[in-house]
Amino acid sequence: MEEKQGIRLNKYLSEAGVCSRREADRLTEEGRVTVDGTLPSMGQRILPGQVVCVDGTPVGEKQKPVLLLVNKPAGIVCTTAHFKGEKNIVDMVDYPVRVYPVGRLDKDSEGLILMTNQGELVNKILRRGNAHSKEYLVRVSRPVTSEFLEAMEKGVPILGTVTAPCRTEQTGPYSFRIVLVQGLNRQIRRMCEYFGYRVTALKRVRIMEFTLDGIPSGGYREATDREMAGLRKLLADSDDRPWREHRDALCARQQRDSIKK
Repeated sequence: MEEKQGIRLNKYLSEAGVCSRREADRLTEEGRVTVDGTLPSMGQRILPGQVVCVDGTPVGEKQKPVLLLVNKPAGIVCTTAHFKGEKNIVDMVDYPVRVYPVGRLDKDSEGLILMTNQGELVNKILRRGNAHSKEYLVRVSRPVTSEFLEAMEKGVPILGTVTAPCRTEQTGPYSFRIVLVQGLNRQIRRMCEYFGYRVTALKRVRIMEFTLDGIPSGGYREATDREMAGLRKLLADSDDRPWREHRDALCARQQRDSIKK
């Protein structure tokens, strides 16, 4: 049925590797997308043979999958939009193929962020059921105590919910590691603020099995074919498990295993 009636424009752009569906809607609203030379309506369906362009460039059916591991410096915003006086991560990377960030990392934070040209890959990684672990190094304004870290691990009430159990490890008088399986807005900063701590530096060093190793600040590297295959398998395994079961299994594993050095 969908072949006869075409597919929605945002899905078409996502499957062609141009951007995520949400980003496709934004591009359409901004008038940067055309179908057969005219501006489309939101939700328009694309039929076989129609020519879709983004910023005047025809969209092909498929692009070679690209996944970048980027070491974002503090001060760079994780968006594809342009704001006066701010540099976004797309401009910083300046990759020859259009890529966009998977998730976000606060402007004031630094470290690892993934970027891709595959919209469906973004959707799978960010899907709520795929509770993948992310590791951070955190520096705070007050001395770190065991009581503080224990309370962080048990869950903290923020944003109308209680954070999932996590794993922490003290690394210095004012610093610690934390591994999360959630991605709430400014989560670590809000968790620390709840206990009277102010985050002075925050660096993400790992997402799933991807690490910052060997990537300088402001630089990036492409994921290897082996890493891409491993990611697809991980996402497929996650999709087969209910959200709570997958999250609880990850949390339990974090409590058993020591954090990677």
